[in-house]
Amino acid sequence: MSVRLDALRRRLREPLPGLPAQLQMAPRLRTPLDASVTPASLRQAAALLLVYEHDGDWHIPLTLRGAALRQHTGQVSLPGGRIDPGETPEHAALREAYEEVGLRPDAVDLLGTLTPLPIPVSGHLLHPVVGYSTVRPQFVIAEHEVARLLEVPLIQLQPAVVRWERRLRSHPPLESMDVPYFQIDDVQVWGATAMVLAEFIALVNELDAG
Repeated sequence: MSVRLDALRRRLREPLPGLPAQLQMAPRLRTPLDASVTPASLRQAAALLLVYEHDGDWHIPLTLRGAALRQHTGQVSLPGGRIDPGETPEHAALREAYEEVGLRPDAVDLLGTLTPLPIPVSGHLLHPVVGYSTVRPQFVIAEHEVARLLEVPLIQLQPAVVRWERRLRSHPPLESMDVPYFQIDDVQVWGATAMVLAEFIALVNELDAG
């Protein structure tokens, strides 16, 4: 386990799979996104992609967003939120993970970061931070933000299990799009969260193949 973890830490310091890997889980749109939306015009946000070993497999905690939140209500996401002034993405990701699921920052070994992902719908540029915990954390969810915690084995996030669905966009232009997703229990993991996971899985599979 330690050899694989060290290999992942080293790999995160090298050029990343980036956009091609993220696009494997991106919704297929008929109309291109607004070209005026650039990373510089977006608000900065961070999310923590935590891995830990449980029952012999690596797991990632995901949250089902609470109904009281203003954006992405009822969707599955990584613990995260906006980066406050003076914060680094790493500090913001750890702070948000503590606030949402009770994950103590001193229990996380930060391994590196993935490729920043623009999310035009919410106006954010998401910085995914990868961390590791030597044991399964004792999660305590903030019920006003998190409706449910999902502890997902990596084996359930592989390209071979991706499903597709056609749905209507919630923002103009209101047209249909083809959406890839991971089915986790009774919920779908799609959109930005699935795109971040796709890049991470690409890294892990690359290391396994090597």
